[in-house]
Parts: sequence; C-alpha cells; structure tokens
Amino acid sequence: MYKTLLTRWLPLRLIKKECYLQPGDFKRPLSVRQQWTRQLSISVVCCKKRRSEEEKAFSSGRPAIRYSPKGGSEVVGIWRNMTVQDLANVLKKDVDHVFKALEFADKTSDTDYKKDTVIHNPQIIRDVVKISGFRFKIISNPDKETEEEENKDAVPAPPAPPEALKPRPPVVCVMGHVDHGKTTLLDSLRDTSVVDQEFGGITQHIGAFEVKLQSGDKVTFLDTPGHAAFSAMRSRGALATDIVVLVVAADDGVMEQTVESIRMAREARVPILVAINKIDKPGVNIERTMRSLAQHGIVCEALGGDVQAIPVSALKKQNLDTLVEALTLQAQLMDLKADPGGYVEGVVIEALLDPKTGKQATVLVQRGTLRRGSVIVAGTGWAKVRVLNTADGQTVQEAPPSTPVSVLGWRELPSAGDQVLEVASEKRANEVMKWRHSQRMKEKQVVDLEAIEAKEAEHNAQYQATLARKRAMGRFKLRRQGPREKMIQEDTHPTLNVFVKGDVDGSVEAILDILETYDEHDRVRLDLVNFGVGPVTPNDLEIAEAFNAVIYAFNVDCPTPLTVEAKKKNIPIKKHNIIYKLVDDVKEELSARIPVSQEEEIVGEANVLQQFMVSEGKKKVPVAGCRCMKGSLARNALYRVIRGQDVVFEGKLASMKHLKDEVNTIKRDMECGLRFADPTFEVQPGDTIVCYKMVDAPVTTGWDPGF
Repeated sequence: MYKTLLTRWLPLRLIKKECYLQPGDFKRPLSVRQQWTRQLSISVVCCKKRRSEEEKAFSSGRPAIRYSPKGGSEVVGIWRNMTVQDLANVLKKDVDHVFKALEFADKTSDTDYKKDTVIHNPQIIRDVVKISGFRFKIISNPDKETEEEENKDAVPAPPAPPEALKPRPPVVCVMGHVDHGKTTLLDSLRDTSVVDQEFGGITQHIGAFEVKLQSGDKVTFLDTPGHAAFSAMRSRGALATDIVVLVVAADDGVMEQTVESIRMAREARVPILVAINKIDKPGVNIERTMRSLAQHGIVCEALGGDVQAIPVSALKKQNLDTLVEALTLQAQLMDLKADPGGYVEGVVIEALLDPKTGKQATVLVQRGTLRRGSVIVAGTGWAKVRVLNTADGQTVQEAPPSTPVSVLGWRELPSAGDQVLEVASEKRANEVMKWRHSQRMKEKQVVDLEAIEAKEAEHNAQYQATLARKRAMGRFKLRRQGPREKMIQEDTHPTLNVFVKGDVDGSVEAILDILETYDEHDRVRLDLVNFGVGPVTPNDLEIAEAFNAVIYAFNVDCPTPLTVEAKKKNIPIKKHNIIYKLVDDVKEELSARIPVSQEEEIVGEANVLQQFMVSEGKKKVPVAGCRCMKGSLARNALYRVIRGQDVVFEGKLASMKHLKDEVNTIKRDMECGLRFADPTFEVQPGDTIVCYKMVDAPVTTGWDPGF
C-alpha cells in the first residue's frame, strides 16, 4: 500500500535510482523503503522551494516567468496588484466569473470586491487562475510599460513666435546631370578649385559650404553629385534646400539626371533657377535647351514662363553676377527667417570617420544656434560638441541658422539625412538613445515574427502532407528515402560575398543601393556580409576571412600591416576611388564565378564521296571516303553528319586514314577515310560531315545597375 501510494506521483526514474547516505556515513545501498522515503522528502522540499521563489518574484514585481503546476492547457500572464477587471480581461471571462472564483479563493477576508478593487494578495490571484482552469506566468504590468515608453524620444520644438524670427541666408542646392559643370560653377563663385581634386572629374560626395557675395550677403551652397549612383544624395540635398539651381549644359541639353533633379525639386516644393552652362563652346543652341526644359514642365521666361534661366560660363566666369542677382532676388521674395534662439534643429548632410580626428558629421543648422558644449542627437548617434569647423577648415565657436559646420565629438556616428535635435543634457541623450534602440528592436521583432510565422506555416504544410501520406499508406513511420549522407546536402551555389568600407556614409549608401539592383541570383548570389565607414580594421579582416569575402575599400586606406596580413590570409582588398570602376570590378568578380559554358567551335567540313566496306578482322565495317572542303579534320574531335536538313549522326571517330596510313589531321582538299565509332552507321554519297570541338566560352554577367 505504501509503495502504491508513492508510485502514483513519484517518477519511475527516481524510484529505481540508487540513493546513498551522506559522505560521512558508511556507504551501502539503502533499502527500497528508505529510497522511497528519501525521494518523497526531496520532492516535498523542491516543491516548497519553487513555491517560495514564485512568491518572492511576485512580491518584488520583477517579470520573472514561473509556471504553476498543471491547472489547464493555456498560460496567462499575471502581475502584482491586479484589479478584478484586469483579472477578468486576462482570463477572457466576465467579471461575475471572477467574483464567484474569489468566493472560493478568499474565504478568510471580508473584502467587498468590485470591478476596480485591487487584489494585493498574490496567492489569491494565483488561486483564481487555477480555479478558472489556466496556468500562469508572472509578467510586468503592460500598462506601466506603455506609460514608461511615452515621451522618451526627442522631438522638434513648436514653431517660434513671429517676433523671435530673424532673417537668415538662403540655402541653395546645385543639381544637374554629371559633367554639366556644377562644381566648376561653385568654384568660380568662391574662387576655389575643388573640381581638380575630384577623382575621375566627377563629384562623389555632397558638399556644404558658405559663400560671401560681393554685396556682403551670405549664401549656403549644397553641391550634389550628378552621377546616377548618387540619387539618395541628390534627394537629401533637395529636401534640405530653399532654392534649387538646375545646371544644364548648353551642348548636351536635358539628360537623365536633369529630369530626376526636376522631379526631386518638385517633390521638395522649392523654386527652381536654371543656369545654362558652357555657353562659351562653339555651336551651342540656348533656345533648343530651353525648349527641351519646357517639355519637362520647366518653362523659362524667354518662352513666356516664370522660371528664370541665366546663360553662364562657369569656366570663363561669364554672367555669374546675373546668376547671383537672381538668387538674391529670389531669396528676398521668399523672406527667409529662422529662430536663432532655443534648441538647435538641423539635418546631417554627410558623416565620416576620419583616421586623425575620429567621427565627424557635417550638420546644416536650420533653427537655433549650435555652440561648443551643446548636446545633440541624430538618428542612432549623439554627441557633445567639442569642435565646430567650417568647410575651409576654420574653427568657429557657434553656428547660426543656415550655417553648415563639421561637428566633432560624436559617441556614435549618425547617418546622412538624420534629423539633428539638441537636448538638455547627456543623461537625456542617453535616454533618447535607449528609447530609439528599444523601438528598433520592437520593429525588428515584428519583422522577425512575420518570418517565423511564414516558416511555421511552411513547416505545418509539410507536416500535414507527410501525415496524410503516412495515413494513406497505413504506416506509423515512413522509410527514409536514402542514406543520411545524401539527405544532408551542402550549398554549392556560386556566391560572391562583399564587405564594403567607404569614406563617408553617403558613399556607402550609394554603393549599397547599387548592389541592391543585382538580379541574377540564380546564376551567382551576391551577399553583403557587412559595411561601414572608415579605413579597414583588423576586425574587418576577421569577418572577411570567416565569410570568404572580398573587401571593397572606397576612397579609404588600408594600413600596411593589415595589407600584409590580408595577403597571408588570402583576403582580397580592392581599393577604388571612382564608383563606376568599383561596380565594374564587382561585375568582373561575378563573371568569374559564373559556371563556364561550353560552345561549339567548327574546325572543318568534308563531303562524303563514297562508302567502302573494309574488313576489320572477320567483320566488314563501313568507311566513309571523304574530301575536306573547309578548315581541317582532327582525329580526336567530334563529328556530325548532316543528310539534307537532318542530323543523322553525332559522335566520335574510330579511325582516320589517308591512303593506308593512320593520321591525326586531314588538311583542306585532301581525301581520307573516316570510320565512325558506331559500326552500324552507314553514310551516303553527298552527306556533309562537320568536324567541331567544344571549347570553354567566357561568360559575363548581364547585370546592369543603370549607368
């Protein structure tokens, strides 16, 4: 009877297990009854310990998960100081059900329970859950989590009152097609030669600088790349500007990026001024250029529209005064003002990691005055401003609205295009970063949940199909389809793993956008292993070695020790400073990984004159008497016999003879005897014999990134 009572709830493995006394006692196996008694005491102690831990976690309010003994199949979450209504909502029952359960769970108290009554005793909440047929787990109060998440992010301040607004310089964005003279125009306005320092003669970064005109007015210019790869940079420039100067070359007219710049300016809802450049070239037609612009909705004043078009020569500095006057007039009509006081607001134009000065970002101040010591947040990065530098390298103490400055002091580097907001303290900046990180994690969880649910649905579909097949066959288990070694298949698909390092965040973004356009994954997969801003580091080599990746260093250096180490580890590091050359290199790497295809190469051609039957031992075999008409015939090549329009034989030769000699080659206009490998095949006079061989054909990728 004692044994039967214990075996009802003690696990069999515990009953059968040998138990020994403490190390100080003599070591001999216990009797069966002693084993049962000891296991019973161990189980009781474990149950008491688990229950005490649950009560401690419940009373402390921490979200430690503790499951109750089996009281049902569904698990519900409970927390400290729940109300009757909260308990009803969790159990998905009405309040009357909870009232009835409380009569059994709380017999000693005289509490008059109502909907909003707080249940302070955690044991009563657990008993109600068990009575209702559920199991429980302890979680944190979801209402408190929602309250804690509110008002943690930094937000822009309300609009300033009219009396606080002061005039500010205009922000002008220069846009247009590549090689139409945008940077040359800006060099002429500020007497510099930036265009001579650019790789390949094209702009690959967005530049921001302030120009002081002869009239004493200041204008902030944004120089955007015209290359097709830098569409995101142009879009950021259009959104951060007041006026767009559309540069169109008089000899080329309206091109693809010109149309894109017009579209971006319209989306940003900013006025457009047209600068028709290169008028010093012979044979240019300014009127034709204006008509081309009119076809895309830009009607110039000369054609009866309202868009100012100024013919200029950036190289010869012709009519630049007229362009400046038009910009000043447009800015006066717009009456641009901003609040120089209060918290700073702005936008990140570009971000980079300098080997000497560290993390820095070019910020265009749009509101407030940025000073040294200010604490700002932008995207996933924040900074306590240590140094403010202008575009020409001069250090300033403050930056009023419409001033572009390079900010040093970033803890984490922001991304180009992030909004810059000033906060009160470093503590507040850390609070904003934690909140934004939690929001990103929640967004990632939502995306991951969708992928998990899709995978579960696929798995369930396969399981149901397998289950239906087993039921139809009347088996509990299905036999394996093959050996285990065959079931485990390695992925042998050719893959190019890429690691991108760039000088600035905008360049990395442009390269990643280009790689996103790759669409030939069925031939060769293109996988992005990692990317970053700044020079190549030892950690980059470790990642590249693990993934067998190619490191593309765009406009950044790789230290000599790392270059030597990369050669030892067979890690290719490819340096480029022009984006389309980098793309060409990626194309070559992809083409090198495409499986080689075989193509036919015609070696020669012969006509069948007559068929002979030749004794081969005791057998008669057919031999084709031929004359080589084109090229030559090779003994080890492949042959195809064409009769009329049909191919009647394809294969190899068994013998090639000239007169009575076995030869390897038959030249043009020579006669020969050919015996094919198939002894049953017979030729007919007039058949054409084509000699060919299979050669490896170079295969190139057909990927077109759009430029």
